[in-house]
Amino acid sequence: MNQTANPLLGNRGVPHFDLIKPEHIVPAVEQVLKDCEQRFSKLEAECKPSWEGLFEPLAQIGLLVHETWSPISHLNGVMNSEELRKPYEQMQGEVVKLGLRMNQSEPIYRTMKELRDGDGYQSLSEGQKRILNSRINDAELSGIGLSGDARKEFNAFAQELTQLSTQFSNNVLDATKAFSLVLKTSEETFGLPLSYLNMASHAYNEKFNDQQNGSPEKGPWLVTLDYPSFVPFMENSKNRGLRKKLYLAFITRASDDPYDNKDTIRRILQIRKNQSKLLGFESYAEMSLSRKMAGSVDEIYKLEEELREASWDVAKNELEELKSLAKENGEEDLMNWDIAFWAKRLQEKKFQFTDEELRPYFPLPRVLEGLFSLVEKIFGIKVESADGEVATWHKDVRFFKIFDENKTHIASFFLDPYSRPMNKRGGAWMDECVPRYKKDGETVLPVAYLVCNSTPPVDTTPSLMTFREVETLFHEFGHGLQHMLTTIDLVEASGINGIEWDAIELPSQFMENWCYHKTTLMGLAKHYKSNESLPEDLFNKLVASKTFRAAQLMLRQIQFGLLDLELHHNYDPFSKKTPFDVQKDVAKKTSVLSPLEQDFFLCSFSHIFSGGYAAGYYSYKWAEVLSSDAFAAFEEAGLDDESSLKRVGREFRDTILSLGGSQHPLEVFKKFRKRGPSTKPLLRHSGLSN
Repeated sequence: MNQTANPLLGNRGVPHFDLIKPEHIVPAVEQVLKDCEQRFSKLEAECKPSWEGLFEPLAQIGLLVHETWSPISHLNGVMNSEELRKPYEQMQGEVVKLGLRMNQSEPIYRTMKELRDGDGYQSLSEGQKRILNSRINDAELSGIGLSGDARKEFNAFAQELTQLSTQFSNNVLDATKAFSLVLKTSEETFGLPLSYLNMASHAYNEKFNDQQNGSPEKGPWLVTLDYPSFVPFMENSKNRGLRKKLYLAFITRASDDPYDNKDTIRRILQIRKNQSKLLGFESYAEMSLSRKMAGSVDEIYKLEEELREASWDVAKNELEELKSLAKENGEEDLMNWDIAFWAKRLQEKKFQFTDEELRPYFPLPRVLEGLFSLVEKIFGIKVESADGEVATWHKDVRFFKIFDENKTHIASFFLDPYSRPMNKRGGAWMDECVPRYKKDGETVLPVAYLVCNSTPPVDTTPSLMTFREVETLFHEFGHGLQHMLTTIDLVEASGINGIEWDAIELPSQFMENWCYHKTTLMGLAKHYKSNESLPEDLFNKLVASKTFRAAQLMLRQIQFGLLDLELHHNYDPFSKKTPFDVQKDVAKKTSVLSPLEQDFFLCSFSHIFSGGYAAGYYSYKWAEVLSSDAFAAFEEAGLDDESSLKRVGREFRDTILSLGGSQHPLEVFKKFRKRGPSTKPLLRHSGLSN
C-alpha cells in the first residue's frame, strides 16, 4: 500500500479519521517502524554529544511513531471493534520493541552521558537538562545496564506486560458489554426517574434494533454496567433485589470465564516484581517512584495515613447516619448494594434536592458555554467551535479552536462527550492528538482529545448532565488546558510531557473547584427548556452538599491508593497469598463497611493494570493537595474580584499551564504559590477541618 493511499502515513497534523480503516494499520505501522529503525541505526553511528546532534533527531523519530500510532491507539479506546483489535494487538508489540531498542541503545546512552558530563551541559536550557536526565533515567529503567540473558529476560517481560495490559483492558470492556439487565415491568422500574427511563429505553432500542416496541413509559428498558447507567440505577432503584443483582455483577466484572482477569493480575504483578529486581530495586513501587515527584514510598504512606486518620471517625459516623435512615424506613442490615441508594436519600433529606432536579439545568451545550466563559475570564483565552473543519471518528464528536488575547490561534481539541458502551471504554480522559513542537522553525500547535462518558441525548432532548458529569468535564478540560496552553517547544517537555505522574492531576482537579463557584455555576446552569437560571436555593443546597460523605469518599480514594501501593511494594506475587487477600487487608483499614467476600474489584481496576497508574494511584490525592492549595490562591485573591482573578489566573497560566515538564513540578508550584504545598486547603475543602 503506497503512502498516499494510507491515511496513517505522511500525516503531520490532525489525523484523517474519516479515512482510517483497520486494514491500514499493519502496513502503515510496519512502514513507519522500518523507517524509524533505519533512522535510528544511522543516528547510533553518527550521534554527537550535543542537543542538535542527538536529541533533535531522537525527537523526530518519536514524532514519526506518534503520528501513526497515536490515532490507532485512540480509536482502540473510542471505536473499539473486533476488526480494529486484531491489527492493533498485532502491531502493539512491535511498537514496544522499537521503544526498548531505542532506550537500550548503548551508543545513544553513552552519548547522553557524555553530554551530561561534558562542557556542553551548562549551555543547555533548564528544560533540556531535565529531558536529558530523564532520558538517561528512562534508559536505565528500560534495562540499558543489563546484558546477555538478563536483558533478553527483561525485554521478554516488557513484551508480555504490554500484551497482558491490553488483554486486561479488553476483558473489562467485554465483560461490561456482555452484561445487561432488561426490565420489562413497571415494578422493576420503581424509583427510577423519567430521564433514566428515557435513556434505558433508548439503549434497549439501540442494542436490539427494536425501534417499534421500546418506549420510556412502557419499556423494555436496558440497564448496563456502564457508569451513566449503573450509578443512577444504584442510587434510585427501589427494587432491592435488582440493586443486589447489578451490584454483584459490577464487583465481579472480568472475574469469570471467558473474561477472567484473576490470573492476568497475578502475572502482571509477577512481571513487575521481576523487572524491578533485575534493575536493582526492592520493589516495583520504588522503581516507579524514580520517575515521580514523591521522594519515597514512606512519604506517600505518611500522606495517606494523615488523610486516613482525619477521615476514619467521621466516616464511621456517616455510615451510622445511613443505617439509621434505612432502619427508619424499614430496611434492616444495610448491605453494600444499599449504600448508594440510602446515601442519595440522606442527601435529599439533608439538602432537599435531587440529582434529577439539577439535571435539566445542565444541558451539555450550555455547560460548555459556561466552561469556555470561565477560562476566558481567568486565563484570557477564547474557545470557538470549528465543527466541520476536520474529520471526526463519530457523528457526536465536536472540534474546537483556542485563541489567545491577540486572537491568534494557539491550540485545538476534539470533544467526544457521550457514553457508547458497545465500543468505547468507560471513564474519561485527555490524550495528546498533536503535541506542541518546532518544525522547520515553525511552531506546530497542540491538539487534544477530550473524552467523557456522559449521558447521551435522547431524540430531541439534549444531553442533560448529572452534576458529577459536569465536574468530570471540567476535570478533563483542566488536563486539556495543560496540554494546549503550554509555551514549551521541546516536544519531550511540552504540555503534559515530562511532568512527573503524581503532579499530572493538578490542573484537572483544580478546575473541578469552579463547579462550586457561584458566578461560574449560575452562569452555566440554565434550564434546557425555559433558559431560566438555577434557583439560588438549589445552588446553596448544592454547595452545602459538597462535603456530604466526604470522609467515606476520601477513604475510598485512600483505599485504592494503598491497595495499589501494597500490591507493588510489600506483596509477594509468588507467594500463596492472593492479590484479593491484599485487597481485604487494606479494606479493613480503609472501609467502614466491609466488602463482600465475592468482591473482585481488582479484576476491573484498569487504572493500575492497564491505565498507567501502577504504583501511582496515590497521585490523585498527592495532586489534590497541590490543586486545593492552588485554588486557595484564587480564594485569597477574591473569587468575585475580576481584576485579582485575572492576575492570579495569568500567574497560574504562566506557570502550571505553561511550563510543562521543563521544570520540576515542585519548583513550578513554588513559582505560582511562592511557597511549598500544604494539606490544609484540601482538608478544609473536604469539610474535615476548619
